[in-house]
Amino acid sequence: MNLDFFNDDKLTQVENDYNFARRKARFEAIFSAFGWKNTGLFSLYEVTALIRPISETYKGVHPIAIDHIIGSENRYMDFSYDFMPKNDHLKSRWKHLDLVLKKNEEFPPISVYEINGWYFVRDGNHRVSVAKINGVKYIDAEIVVLNSMIKISPDMTIPELKKKAVNYERNRFLQQYTPSYIPMGDIVFTGVGSYADLVQHILVHKYFANEKLNYELTFEEGAKSWYINVYKPILDAIREEKLLSDFPGHTEGDVYLYLVKRWDEDKKENIEISAKQTAEKIKKEHKKKK
Repeated sequence: MNLDFFNDDKLTQVENDYNFARRKARFEAIFSAFGWKNTGLFSLYEVTALIRPISETYKGVHPIAIDHIIGSENRYMDFSYDFMPKNDHLKSRWKHLDLVLKKNEEFPPISVYEINGWYFVRDGNHRVSVAKINGVKYIDAEIVVLNSMIKISPDMTIPELKKKAVNYERNRFLQQYTPSYIPMGDIVFTGVGSYADLVQHILVHKYFANEKLNYELTFEEGAKSWYINVYKPILDAIREEKLLSDFPGHTEGDVYLYLVKRWDEDKKENIEISAKQTAEKIKKEHKKKK
C-alpha cells in the first residue's frame, strides 16, 4: 500500500500506536501468567459448547460498548483479553486501519454475537483493537443474539463457566424429574451434557425393561430399575478396581459414563463381556501407563 500521501507525523503516530499496543499485549500476558485475569479472549465455540444456546435472534446494527466485547469467533488466539495484537503478522492490517481512523473515516460495522449482554466478534477484530487503542468507547455492530439460560461474565474462566453449566444442567434435571427415588448423592457428573446422557441411559433401560412386561414402566420406575440393575453394579466394579484414582478431577459418575462407552465398544468384539471385565481392562491399561 502506498502511504506517501500521509505526512511523517501521522506515520509516526501509527507506528507508536502499534508499538504501544504490542507492549500492552506483552504486559497483559505477564499479568495473565500470575492468574490475575483471563489469559486471552474467550473462544465463541468453546463458550457455546458449554452454555448451549437454545435459539438465536437477528438484532440488526446498533452501537455497542467496546468494553463489553470479550471474545472472538476465530481470532481469539491473535489478540489479548483487552484486544491488543499478540502477533506481528497482524501489523500491516492493524496499521492500515489505524491510518484510516486518523483520517477521520468511519469503519464499517463489525459483526458480533451477543450472549447475555456480552459480545463475541465474528468479523472486525482488527477494527476493535485499533478503536480500543484510540480510546473509542462505542462501535457500530451487526448483532446476532444467542439466547441461553446460563449467564456469562468477562471475569469468569472457562473451568468456572463449565462448572456453572454443569450445575445448571444438574438443577434442571432435579427440577424436571424430582428424583428422590434414586440416591443423587452417588450420581454426580462434571461434564457438560452428562445429565442429558443420564436421562438417555434411564430411557434406554426402561425401553428394554418394558419389552419383558405387559405394562409400561413410569420414568420413576425405570430410574429405580436402572439404578439397581445397571448403575449400582457398575459402580461396584468401579470401586472394586479403584478406577476413580485413575481419573483425577472426575467423579464416579464420570467414570460410569466412560466405562459404559468402553463396554459398548468391547461388546462389538465380544458380546458376552461384562461391565466388570471392561473395568478390569481399563485398570490394566492405566497400570501399563504408570
